[in-house]
Amino acid sequence: MRNDIKARRAERRWSQAELGRALGVSRQTVIAIENDKYDPSLPLAFRLAALFECPIEEIFTPGPDPTSESTSESGV
Repeated sequence: MRNDIKARRAERRWSQAELGRALGVSRQTVIAIENDKYDPSLPLAFRLAALFECPIEEIFTPGPDPTSESTSESGV
């Protein structure tokens, strides 16, 4: 999952700590989400969308699944 939280946070001139406090999570959680290292729970995603006053789909977009292996259909 990819997101644009870092850009949205920067537009508002919020620190990672400020965003974390507003969401009820740690600064480290904000860092992990911004760096695509952690996909937030659905309730947290809804809180982010409400805070940024936009639909979840505007913040999060599908991205490559780092746990899936890349294989061709031919099995080669």
